Amino acid sequence: MVYLKKYFSLWLILLLTALYSCSSSDPEVQPELIVAKEELTLAKGSGTTMLAIKTNVNWTATSSQSWCTLSPSSGEAGTKQITVAATENTTNDTREAVITVTAGSLSKQIKVTQELTNLLVVKKSTYDVSADGGQITVELQTTAAHTVTINQDWISQTTTRTVTNKTEVFTIANNASLFSRVGTITFTMAGLIETVTINQAAKNLFIAADKTGMESDAFVLAKKIYLGWNLGNTLECTSSTTTGSVISGETDWGNAKASKAMINAVKAAGFNAVRIPCAWNRYLENSTNYKIKDFWLARVKEVVDYCVSNDMYAIINIHSDGGWLDNNPTLAKQEEVTKKEKAIWEQIAVYFRNYDEHLLFAGTNEVNMGSNGGTPTQDNYNVQMSYNQTFVDAVRSTGGRNAYRNLLIQAFSTDINQAVSNLKVSTDKVQNRLMVEVHYYDPSQFCILESDATWGKYFVFWGADYHQYATGALAGRAATWGEEDHVISQFAKMKTNFIDKGYPVILGEYSPTRRLSLTGDALTHHLDSRAYYIKYVTEQAKNYGIVPFYWDNGGTGDKGCGIFNRSTTVAEDTKALNGLVQGAAAGKYPF
Repeated sequence: MVYLKKYFSLWLILLLTALYSCSSSDPEVQPELIVAKEELTLAKGSGTTMLAIKTNVNWTATSSQSWCTLSPSSGEAGTKQITVAATENTTNDTREAVITVTAGSLSKQIKVTQELTNLLVVKKSTYDVSADGGQITVELQTTAAHTVTINQDWISQTTTRTVTNKTEVFTIANNASLFSRVGTITFTMAGLIETVTINQAAKNLFIAADKTGMESDAFVLAKKIYLGWNLGNTLECTSSTTTGSVISGETDWGNAKASKAMINAVKAAGFNAVRIPCAWNRYLENSTNYKIKDFWLARVKEVVDYCVSNDMYAIINIHSDGGWLDNNPTLAKQEEVTKKEKAIWEQIAVYFRNYDEHLLFAGTNEVNMGSNGGTPTQDNYNVQMSYNQTFVDAVRSTGGRNAYRNLLIQAFSTDINQAVSNLKVSTDKVQNRLMVEVHYYDPSQFCILESDATWGKYFVFWGADYHQYATGALAGRAATWGEEDHVISQFAKMKTNFIDKGYPVILGEYSPTRRLSLTGDALTHHLDSRAYYIKYVTEQAKNYGIVPFYWDNGGTGDKGCGIFNRSTTVAEDTKALNGLVQGAAAGKYPF
């Protein structure tokens, strides 16, 4: 028993020694760690990327930043793909994190960079600039280079920009126009856009009042106008569209373009004043600020100069113009029409402000119910009179010689009866510088009607001495109303209600229709009757203090009322012309 124990202990010692020897002879296991990348770059948005590692021992991985997470974050020996996830970078700087992978005694670090969110911000998005112009400085916050786009040539960039600039300086030019204007400056960077709006005020309309060349008040000036003529159906044409600087609209209604030769012929015939009906609406640049195109203002000026340079008086107006003003004396349209009328008259007044008393302005033409139809109400009269007031105020607001310019306001439909019943003369800042305008086409069957209508037959003869010729086929063609006594009655009303109260009256239009379809003696008597009408109306107008302006529509043929051939400038209707000249000579103003 003792023997067995002895040999067992020896055997155990030998076994342990052998095991120790074997263990001492194996080298220790060396850890191994390989990472696929040493740097990772992530987009600014949230997302993931993969990081491959290989190790022969167990491993762990950690991130230095909470926005960067790892899955899995530990594992056993082998090859492994780690998912690196990042939240969106909402900051305006790039950001970094460090991933540390540890395997046994080894560790490796991987740098993670996430792109920034681009920033483009303007501190102030709207700048208000005076009409004089000047400089503005736009403060920016940016994270990269940016581009600048300017949409108006009156805005220019002043500084030379570099990538690091945080301010941009711009020069705003002087605004010499009567309209405020808006421009934009657009900054663009890496798909980001910021816009700055520039609002520049309009030039001040008013200049100091100037009475030079404006000495004549309304009565003095009215007396200076011997006989007036209308350049009808020319500058007021509205039937076609005009673009650019083409003035084709002036000839749309069949007349030749107005010429200096034509105006010279008119003066030579005995007239010393021209009413120039004008359209403006078709020549506006846009419907927002109602700016009149420069070329059209220049063209109207050219025609005015034909008159004024020839020592003639000239009247310009807003004439029918497609009806936006003339056909809308309604409460529903009042605000819209007033805004447009004011803008147009301010421009006209400023453009022609330096002309002396030879130029007069007339606010409208024949404001009436137009397509609205029906009998006008007191509201319609009030609105029409408000249009007169808007005109007067707009012109006076510009100062200079316009502070004293003689102005014409119109009766409703420029009708004498409407004037007497409803017209209240506008309030004016200056005394004795307003005139009242009416038109005269009575009787309408003689002056206007071209063929028989349901309400009456057209007249061929006018005047007591011409009734004798209304026989045979022309029986019933003599005027049954509106003859000599009517002329006296109507003009006397104007004298009592306006002239005697300090307001001269302009007879802006009158003329009878010519009926060349007649033949022989009938035609001769008709033309003589027309000439008599023209002479009588012209003479009595002056006798009652009313300044006559004959309506010449340029038509010298059948159903026309023109005197002059606009192309040749020759007076083709000599009977009518003689009637005008004789009537003007016979009539005497009562002032």
